[in-house]
Amino acid sequence: MSVPQVSGALSGQVELVVFALVGLLGGVHCLGMCGPLVTVYADQMGTDGPATWRTIRQHLLFNLGRTASYTVLGVLFGGLGALLYDAAAVAAVANDVRAVAGLVIGGVILLVGANYLLTGTGGLFGHAPTPAVFERVSTALLDRIERWVRGPQIVALGAAHGVLPCPLLYPAFLYAFATGSPVRGGVALAVLGLATVPTVFAYGVAFQSISPRFQGPLHRVLGVTFLLLGYLPLAHGAMLLGIHLPHSSIPIYQPLG
Repeated sequence: MSVPQVSGALSGQVELVVFALVGLLGGVHCLGMCGPLVTVYADQMGTDGPATWRTIRQHLLFNLGRTASYTVLGVLFGGLGALLYDAAAVAAVANDVRAVAGLVIGGVILLVGANYLLTGTGGLFGHAPTPAVFERVSTALLDRIERWVRGPQIVALGAAHGVLPCPLLYPAFLYAFATGSPVRGGVALAVLGLATVPTVFAYGVAFQSISPRFQGPLHRVLGVTFLLLGYLPLAHGAMLLGIHLPHSSIPIYQPLG
């Protein structure tokens, strides 16, 4: 196996491990967005006492919808990145565009990670006003819960979370865009989505609450994970400009030329 193939394989392993950590640690953050809806539909199912198979199935379908939508959006953002890089290749500026994308996207993810680490709360996007379109989507979901909660349509409730505001997902989508690969973008977001399932599933089936004293430390560890995720595209973007940072040889994409 050649050196580029080895570095590419190493990159894939590193990024998937990081995305799995983001999902596991970010599961607590997901409860801020998914938790209220999970509580509402759990109440609609009337699940008092031990969880039944039907209840477990509905929660699994909800999480399946969430993970599927994350995966599709990962493919979409990776595809958009590929279109940009292909257009840049035609203009013979592909490496320059990849370098700038790596620096900008890596820098944004680093800022998100620093915010989590220093504040113990949501990322940079967590305090932004919610656009009206997202408010309308949330209202539409709540209006449909009673009809969808007991059948397979609950998958759609989960799938809608991919398009709702989430400071956990935005950096992941940016990373998928930076890879310029629909496959890598989709796989990375699928791993992230699957890693959030244990927390959201347990919340819906078992306890439906989490102590605030655990949220701050977990958010800070999540911040460290985002710092690692952001460093990968930033270091490789710098390398394409001739600036060699530690571990910049672990690419999120293969340079051209």
